[in-house]
Amino acid sequence: VGEAAGQGASVMEQGSKAALGWAARDASGHLSPYSFSRVQRDGDVTIKVLFCGICHTDLHIIKNEWGNAMYPVVPGHEVVGVVADVGAGVTKFKAGDTVGVGYFIDSCRACESCRTGHENYCPDVVLASNGVARDGAATQGGFSDVVVVDQDYVVTVPAALPPDGAAPLLCAGVTVYSPMVQYGLNAPGKRLGVVGLGGLGHMAVKFGKAFGMTVTVISSSPGKRDEAVRRLGADEFLVSSDPEQMKAAAGTMDGIIDTVSAWHPLGALLELLKPMGQMVLVGVPSKPLELPAFAICPSGKRVAGNGVGCVADCQAMLDFAGEHGITADVEVVKMDYVNTAMERLERNDVRYRFVVDVAGSLGAAA
Repeated sequence: VGEAAGQGASVMEQGSKAALGWAARDASGHLSPYSFSRVQRDGDVTIKVLFCGICHTDLHIIKNEWGNAMYPVVPGHEVVGVVADVGAGVTKFKAGDTVGVGYFIDSCRACESCRTGHENYCPDVVLASNGVARDGAATQGGFSDVVVVDQDYVVTVPAALPPDGAAPLLCAGVTVYSPMVQYGLNAPGKRLGVVGLGGLGHMAVKFGKAFGMTVTVISSSPGKRDEAVRRLGADEFLVSSDPEQMKAAAGTMDGIIDTVSAWHPLGALLELLKPMGQMVLVGVPSKPLELPAFAICPSGKRVAGNGVGCVADCQAMLDFAGEHGITADVEVVKMDYVNTAMERLERNDVRYRFVVDVAGSLGAAA
């Protein structure tokens, strides 16, 4: 995350410091200890990493499933940590602050997206992991003891949030919160459908309920009904493979957040929307989805996509989560368990997000 980092006075005196992370070296995706260096520059914040969530994107990257891995690659973009030091000119943070770093750590700051506060859509956005920094170096992510990030791309984590449960909010949380606010799917009394009950889906349910919405979970797995309704507080549950259930719910929803990352038909889901209803895709299937024109044109229904959220959205989401006690449901693991966690993630064996206890295990695991 940033090409460099260090801690305390040693950073200021030497300009760089050895960092320890876990990296993948090839498409096997196997992670092992990796030593490298980070540099703190003017305007940068040096952060001791406490916890880092594991996102499905990390799995895609370390296995080069998108064909863009730059090995060795240290994954991780759901970082919560404590400020260890700040560079010259930093005014937003001080040592001891609890902060977060999400999916991206820089952008061009000059394009229309950046100028209008949507830097997450900047064509030159710099990803926290497996990205290309301004100096041309590959970025390394939060599976490391320390990260360095420009102050403009760091957010404050409210004291009310436990750092382990807050880490996934930096990606999964803002990915669902941002479009809900943008498309007005946060109004009390509106009816929201959430497709899929994984890392993203369970966050959408929590935010929807906190907004005062009527939330329906839509899943192909009937066994998730109790989890969705009794534990997470969803109002209703639909089995997407049951034609009778889907028909009975047709035209009842103001909006749908579709979190599924595997290929699935959209037509039946669009039938659930009211006229001029809004569907937002936040899952990213590798195969193209089919969008029947007659499913949207006669009724004015709309389909949009969303990629995480801007820095301001992320901060607003954290503040809202702090006020309402919203965190991700996590399974905290040590760094030496991370390869097993990746294997379990690949078969969806997690409820609902793995979080690595970086500070509590990285040195011992190495």
